[in-house]
Amino acid sequence: MTAALPLSLAAEASSLLSSLGVAPERLSGGTLAARSPITGETLALLPEHTAEQATALIADAHTAFRAWRSVPAPQRGELIRLFGEDLRAAKADLGRLVSIEAGKILSEGLGEVQEMIDICDFAVGLSRQLYGLTIATERGEHRMMETWHPLGVTGIISAFNFPVAVWAWNAALALVCGNSIVWKPSEKTPLTALATEALFQRSLDRFIAAGGKAPANLSAVLIGGRALGEALVDNPLVPLVSATGSTVMGRAVGPRVAQRFGRSILELGGNNAAIICPTADLDLTLRGVAFAAMGTAGQRCTTLRRLFVHDSVYDTLVTRLIKAYGSVSIGSPLQPSTLIGPLIDQAAFDAMQSSLAAAKAAGGVIHGGDRTEVAEAPNGYYVRPALVEMPAQTGPVEHETFAPILYVMKYSDFEQVLELHNGVPQGLSSSIFTNDLREAELFLSARGSDCGIANVNIGPSGAEIGGAFGGEKETGGGRESGSDSWKAYMRRATNTINYGRSLPLAQGVKFDIE
Repeated sequence: MTAALPLSLAAEASSLLSSLGVAPERLSGGTLAARSPITGETLALLPEHTAEQATALIADAHTAFRAWRSVPAPQRGELIRLFGEDLRAAKADLGRLVSIEAGKILSEGLGEVQEMIDICDFAVGLSRQLYGLTIATERGEHRMMETWHPLGVTGIISAFNFPVAVWAWNAALALVCGNSIVWKPSEKTPLTALATEALFQRSLDRFIAAGGKAPANLSAVLIGGRALGEALVDNPLVPLVSATGSTVMGRAVGPRVAQRFGRSILELGGNNAAIICPTADLDLTLRGVAFAAMGTAGQRCTTLRRLFVHDSVYDTLVTRLIKAYGSVSIGSPLQPSTLIGPLIDQAAFDAMQSSLAAAKAAGGVIHGGDRTEVAEAPNGYYVRPALVEMPAQTGPVEHETFAPILYVMKYSDFEQVLELHNGVPQGLSSSIFTNDLREAELFLSARGSDCGIANVNIGPSGAEIGGAFGGEKETGGGRESGSDSWKAYMRRATNTINYGRSLPLAQGVKFDIE
C-alpha cells in the first residue's frame, strides 16, 4: 500500500526554515538546487561558497579557536547546554525538515534531532570530565602526568542520510573540547545544515547575552560541492577532518589529510550482517531484521545487508520476512502510517537495480525490489524493499549498495558462518540472534565479529550516543559520539615535574658535569 503525499513541500520547507531562523537570502538566487526526494521538486536555490571563501572562513575559524581554547571547558559546556535547549524547542520543526529534505519517515526525522539533543547532554557532562592521568614515575620527587588540550579547527564532512545528527556528534564534542568547527554538509541536504547553523547561532547569542565569552566565527557552514570538501581536507589550519561517506570518498580524504600530517576520523561504508541461530526468538528476530534492513529505505551506514540463517529455521523465518517485505507501507514519509520513504535520488535507484540484476545473474531469487509508483510524485524514487535469497556470498553480496536490499543465505556450521560474516572488506556493525550463551560470547570475542559494533539479539542499526560509533577495515577505523571518542578532538601532552633539588635521569643514565 502507498500513503498519499501532502502538497506544496517547497512552501512548507520555506516556512520551517523561517521559523528556525534561516535568512531568506540564504535560500534563493543561487546555483545549488535543494530538492526533496519525496516528490523530486526543488525546494530552494542556494548560493554556493567558492573555494576562496572557504579558505577565508577556515582562517576565521582558526582565529576563533585561538580565543575559544582559553575559555574554561565547563563554560564551553554551557554553550552546548543552551544549544540542547534550543534543539528541544525546535525538535518538531527541524525533524520535519529532515523528513522533507532527506526522505526519512517522521519518527526517524524526529529521532535524528533527539540524537542531537542526547549528544548535547553527553557533551555538557563531558565538559567537566576531560581527564588526564597521573602516571607513576621511577624518579624520586618527580610527578608525571598527561594533559589534554584543544586541537584546532575541526572540519566536518557529512552525508545526506544523517544530515544533522552526525554533525552534532562531532560538533558538540569538538566545541566542549575547545575547538572551532567548519562544516561541509552533503549538497543533497543543505537546508537542514542551514537550519542547524541558525539554531546554533541562536544559542550562541543567548550564551553571550548571559555573560559568556565566545569569539566570532566559532562555527561555519560551507554550502557547495566537492571543491569545498577539498578545501577542508587540504588546509593545514584544519588539524582534524571528520568525514562520513563512501569508502571511495575515504580513500581520497585519508591520504590527503595524512600527507600534511593531519588527523582524520573516517566513517565509511558498511556491509553489515546478522547471524540467525537455531535458538533465536523468531518473533524478536523478525522485528529486528525488518527495521535494520528496511528502515530509512536501506540508506543507513548500519543497514542490515547480509542475513545468515541456520537451515533449521530458514524456511520459517524467511517465509515470514518475505510476507513482511510484501506488505510494508511505502509512500510519503510525512504520513504517520508510512514505514518506507523514497530513495534519495535516481542514482540510488539505478544502483539498486544494477545490484539486483547482478544478484539474479549469480543465482539469486529476488522478492520485491521494483519501483512503486506514487501518483502525486512521479519524480520520486519509491521502491519495494528487496529480499534476495542467494546461493552463496558472492558478487554484489560482497559490496555495499546504499538501498534496501537484504541478501539472505543459509548456513549449518557456526564456525564457517563466522568466517563468512567477516569475509567482506567492510567492518562497521554486526549482530547475532541467539539464546545460546556460548554462541553469543564467541560472537563478541576476539574470534568473533571483526566489526566496530557487535550486538546480541538486536539488529546492527540504531546505535546510541553513549557508545563510540565506528568500524574497522574499509569502514575507516574512526570513532565518533560517546565513550572516550572525545580524545580524537584533543592533543595529549605528557608532563614531568621535578619538585626536588636533584636531577635523577630516567633509565639510570649518568651525565655528571662539574
